[in-house]
Amino acid sequence: MKKVVISIVLVNLLAACASEKPKETASAPAPITESKTVSTAPVTAPAPASSSSSSSTPPSAPAVDPLNDPQKYPLLARRSFYYALDSSVVQDADKAALQAHAIYLSEHPNRKIRLEGNCDERGSNEYNLGLGQRRADGVRKLLELGGAKPGQIESVSYGEEKPKSTAHDETGWAQNRRTDLMYAR
Repeated sequence: MKKVVISIVLVNLLAACASEKPKETASAPAPITESKTVSTAPVTAPAPASSSSSSSTPPSAPAVDPLNDPQKYPLLARRSFYYALDSSVVQDADKAALQAHAIYLSEHPNRKIRLEGNCDERGSNEYNLGLGQRRADGVRKLLELGGAKPGQIESVSYGEEKPKSTAHDETGWAQNRRTDLMYAR
């Protein structure tokens, strides 16, 4: 776990130190899992072009917020992260999306998020509130390691109070064991 986090941080540091931004090609596939390509080019590239010359770009070409383009930035469209029974460990499959959100937050320091930890209906209220908080705090730690500032993140636990599914079976319970990432407007 530590090796994965350290390698992600090192990759991001190397990408941040690059003297020249890589050009994005039109033939690149949309679901790229490298989070550093998710937000750097579209957010920063249009600003210099609009200040130096407006002959080739129409006035409707300002920087596109990656949160509003789920087709091009599918990792930022993921806002729910699921867990195994009685676990608060973030799954490896979710780490790329969380890294993309961390980079987005580090590049947009005025944006804030709320992490909502949730549980299924099994277990006592106290246990579920504690487990939901551990889940939200685990996501918070990964976001902070990825570059988000602590002041941008609020983490809360709803325990079993906000289920996605009302089914009383494993399929329904699996949908309720999650942390939701909510951007503030």
